Amino acid sequence: MKRDPVAFLKEDMTELRGNNLEWVIRYLEGGSKPHCVVNGKEVLMLNTNNYLGLATHPKIIQAAIDATKKYGAGAGAVPVIAGSFDLTREFQEKFAKYKEVEASLLCQTGFAVNSGVIPMLVGKPDIVVSDELNHGSIIDGVRLSGAKRVIYKHRDISDLEKQLKEAEKGGARRICIITDGVFSMDGDMAPLDKIVNVAEDFGAMVFVDDCHGEGILGKGKGIVAHFNLQGKVHVEGGSMSKGFGVFGGTVAGSKDLIEFCTNKSRTYLLSTAHPPGIVAANIASIEVVENEPQHFKSVWEHTNYFKKEVQSMGYDTGRSETPIIPLIIGDPGKAQELARILFEEENIYGTPIVFPMVARELSRIRVQMNALLTKDDLNTALSSIEKVGKKLDII
Repeated sequence: MKRDPVAFLKEDMTELRGNNLEWVIRYLEGGSKPHCVVNGKEVLMLNTNNYLGLATHPKIIQAAIDATKKYGAGAGAVPVIAGSFDLTREFQEKFAKYKEVEASLLCQTGFAVNSGVIPMLVGKPDIVVSDELNHGSIIDGVRLSGAKRVIYKHRDISDLEKQLKEAEKGGARRICIITDGVFSMDGDMAPLDKIVNVAEDFGAMVFVDDCHGEGILGKGKGIVAHFNLQGKVHVEGGSMSKGFGVFGGTVAGSKDLIEFCTNKSRTYLLSTAHPPGIVAANIASIEVVENEPQHFKSVWEHTNYFKKEVQSMGYDTGRSETPIIPLIIGDPGKAQELARILFEEENIYGTPIVFPMVARELSRIRVQMNALLTKDDLNTALSSIEKVGKKLDII
């Protein structure tokens, strides 16, 4: 019998569905707001990275409109050929000043930063010491580099030091410690101050992916500012698509670093630049974060209130320290069912997080706070989460 070369596609999906591991995509029919229409249904959204609610901020929207009218819809080329505008320079200068570093670079996405920059910083003669719960884009970037990868236990400084001692014995050309700033599935933070102290003892480079910390920690400036480590972290990777509410990856650090990345990162060099409207919106988003501290204040008030309430119900929120609040269920089927009932019967939109995003036994609903939520919104969500949790014997 002739072989079907693509039969595995349906077979794999059948297996995923049978194990309650399928990702179901739903579609927004409007802006990313707490109250939105998804698949024709009005729901309360609890699962967006738009922490400060800036994706629909009028000043940011207007900046995108004005720039689009002036510059057009697309960049027309990769950044190093003809895709960089004066807006790009303005953003990079403003972002560097905001992060309190010498220079910055606007890249295509946060994923592109990790998959493009890491393989240029390290290679086969080098060792990367990586937190065991680092984001998949970091894992992919390290694999592409060809460097030896050593894993240290999550946030465990003693184990990090142990791995660094072994790396030093191996005579590596470079040693690079890589960690998320805020871990996106659990909402906990890297102990970056302790990591930097250990790194200095071993002459190791420190790379932090701060995608979920920017706009949220350090009064919006991120985890490096949170720990007052400006100038001590060699590479800050980030994203404009979460706390800042727009789009694009970033690299921040020394002038030498940015010149190196501009000339070396393949994802930056070989991907079309952002549309001018996006760049202008990114500029406006920094200005909003700097001048409107109420968004930062609001998201943390919501975080503290919501977390306290779900914990009092009996939900396991793990190690959460940020506006990312996991409701750890354990069984993937129950996590999927909790999300389904909340969406279909309670009009609450929360996404189940299952393997391979997390271990099967740590399946969960990941709730994320938004500055635009109201106290009534939170109480409505809390009531539904308690009711459905009891119905499914989760709490």
